[in-house]
Amino acid sequence: MAWLPAIVAFPFGLALGSFMTVVTERVPAGVSVVSPRSRCPRCGAEIANRDNVPVLGWLLLRGRCRNCGERISARYPFLELSTALLFSGAFLVYQSLWVAIAVAFLLVLMPAIAVIDLEHRIIPNRLTYPALIAFPIYLTIARLFGAPVDLPRMVAGFLLYGGALFCVALVSRGMGMGDVKLAALIGLVLGSLGLRYVAVAAGSAIVLGGIAAVVALVLGKGRKAAIPFGPSLAAGAVVSAFWGAAIADWYLRTFVRA
Repeated sequence: MAWLPAIVAFPFGLALGSFMTVVTERVPAGVSVVSPRSRCPRCGAEIANRDNVPVLGWLLLRGRCRNCGERISARYPFLELSTALLFSGAFLVYQSLWVAIAVAFLLVLMPAIAVIDLEHRIIPNRLTYPALIAFPIYLTIARLFGAPVDLPRMVAGFLLYGGALFCVALVSRGMGMGDVKLAALIGLVLGSLGLRYVAVAAGSAIVLGGIAAVVALVLGKGRKAAIPFGPSLAAGAVVSAFWGAAIADWYLRTFVRA
């Protein structure tokens, strides 16, 4: 029975992943994510409903437009599948349905934000501002219904993670305000579960950001090359959402209580 919520959530995650592929294309361009219907960028043909089924449609078309044969990037099924796995995975980790829903919708944003930041070097306000409004309202309602969330720690996580990156942004040209808002959002949601989750998210982001910088140097990018930090923040949130408690306990046993 523990798998049932995740199994039920998976198709919803696929649908959300399909929507997030639209978000990654249209939000940076400043156009509507609702209309018009998705089209082939080469021939302009509308994507038929039968071809718009997440992951399966791309596989059946062998990654090409049905009308003109233009190659369709594999990032679309990858984004759909990764979003679905993260969304449904939250229901495996968290017993409280209220908490699972909050974490699931936070994780839905992470792949899309990472892709947008990698491609456009921005984290759009059209994603972070609505989330920064919706999550506190939802978590407050969840608490009123008895969910195991901590509202003071939610505020503390928002201030600590967002505030820390805001200070970094003031003294560093490499940190943008989009990173600050994303960190504040992650701190807000994960902080409601406990500040140890925020600490793991921040630590993971720093480690993963360092690895990304080393990889960039190995690939020949100069030391002054801009490396987006949004993907590292997003990955840190994923690590903490799934393994934050275990990592925090291991750290305390190994380095603090020893």
